Amino acid sequence: MTEPAFTDSGLPVEPCYGPADLPAAHDAERPGHAPFTRGIRPGMYRERPWAIRQLAGYSTADHTNRRLRMLLDSGATAINTVFDFPTNRGYDSDEAIARADAGQGGVAIDSVEDMLALYDGIPLDRVSVSLVLSHPVAAGAVFALYLAAAERRGYRFGDLRGTLQNDFVMETVVLTAPSVLEPGFSFQLSTDVVEFCLQQVPRWNAISYAGYNYREAGADAVHEVALVVAHAVATAEEMVRRGHPVDSFAGRLTAFFSADNDFFEEIAKYRAARRVYARIFRERLKAAEARSLMLRYHVQTAGSALTAQQPLNNIARAAYQGLAAVLGGAQSLHISAYDEALSIPSEQAALTALHTQLILRHETGVDRTADPLAGSYYVEHLTAEIDRRVTGLLEQIDAMGGLVAAVDQGWVHQQLLGRAYERQLELDAGSRTLVGVNRFQDEDEPLRIEPFRVPATIEAQRRRLARLRAARDRDRVRSALEEVRAAAVAGRNTMPGLLDAARAGATLGECCEVFRDLHGGWRQPLIG
Repeated sequence: MTEPAFTDSGLPVEPCYGPADLPAAHDAERPGHAPFTRGIRPGMYRERPWAIRQLAGYSTADHTNRRLRMLLDSGATAINTVFDFPTNRGYDSDEAIARADAGQGGVAIDSVEDMLALYDGIPLDRVSVSLVLSHPVAAGAVFALYLAAAERRGYRFGDLRGTLQNDFVMETVVLTAPSVLEPGFSFQLSTDVVEFCLQQVPRWNAISYAGYNYREAGADAVHEVALVVAHAVATAEEMVRRGHPVDSFAGRLTAFFSADNDFFEEIAKYRAARRVYARIFRERLKAAEARSLMLRYHVQTAGSALTAQQPLNNIARAAYQGLAAVLGGAQSLHISAYDEALSIPSEQAALTALHTQLILRHETGVDRTADPLAGSYYVEHLTAEIDRRVTGLLEQIDAMGGLVAAVDQGWVHQQLLGRAYERQLELDAGSRTLVGVNRFQDEDEPLRIEPFRVPATIEAQRRRLARLRAARDRDRVRSALEEVRAAAVAGRNTMPGLLDAARAGATLGECCEVFRDLHGGWRQPLIG
């Protein structure tokens, strides 16, 4: 008798599957038709290839601009920009609490001048730009800097294409800051951006629900999907409360998923996510347009799966994960670099990751037909089981009053921390294998990777900030920041005020301090 087997999310796996394991409706589903289990377009990648959207960001805007342009010149078709720790948390580089981290983990952006340098020479009307910002305390302000910079370069807002991550769960659960905003207010700020884009930046995806980061913080595949869908429901209900019909904005809601190591579970996860999302938006939110029912998403291969030991193994891990993302129907993909467990990627590692995508796109033939694993007894069974379990979690979240309430009560924290703890116990006990870490170690590892050294950042940012503060109209800045405060206090949309502040030369930290002063200091609930 064989030993019991389970997926990474704990779904039981039988030794063999057959026709009896297929869900009744699977043979009626077609790509490009609701509920989009098999993909959002009839021909999938034959109609529109997935975007090769590699991530970059470190040190100053000038350094990152060179990396972004290198990626585009080498075959990337879109770009993701990651911001440093101070920027993500809404602090200026020269603030005492932040300056030691300037340029670390991403690019330092303090003002519209930095944003102009960051995208210098990049055609913003032809290249889709993703702003990977986790905290709504900073996301709206950084987006305002981006819009002000684009405006100064002569672009109309309607010309711009891209995505803003803008996820309040990141701020309140995953990547906390010294002064965390209250979950309800953080959520309101994120919805302000959705509303503003609906009215003024129509081609921009105003939010990307960060399932990837939920996963990195401990979620399994089922929780990852459930939290993404619950967040989309919360956004939709808030936008409807503000007077916007669901079909006016739903087509611009997007998600950001992980691709982890359990190959078939990940493929089934994406298929189930589309199915659940379409069903919820059609039945619960009464969306009528096909685009409103489509879950569009970006995938990044799992950072938590990368190892500092035997780092070249990460090339294979990321390639398999990227393949799962494509077989599951992703709209865009970032493949992680082999040295990311050690440092910000070196140029060589970044190019290797990019070339991995190019090989996947141009050499493997996986883009020739839509949903090639449809009809697999195992994949269809996993898809149905993930659907069932996600639906159960959504019912739990609804019973708590929705996702914002679930965060405020600490339920989301408990779910992520509990699963992360279980995973670590499995690694420690050896019941989960990580090659080169808890099995197959190489005591005399022949290859040593030199970590990428981030160039000095703080002095360059200090000089830029000093020039900005000396040249700007202080009264205009003060007036703009007062308008941001007045909008936040009155419950009006804060984006128009943030945009005026960016145009006036206000810094990121000055804008975000308004929000921290009003609604900062929230503490995560104690989990017993």
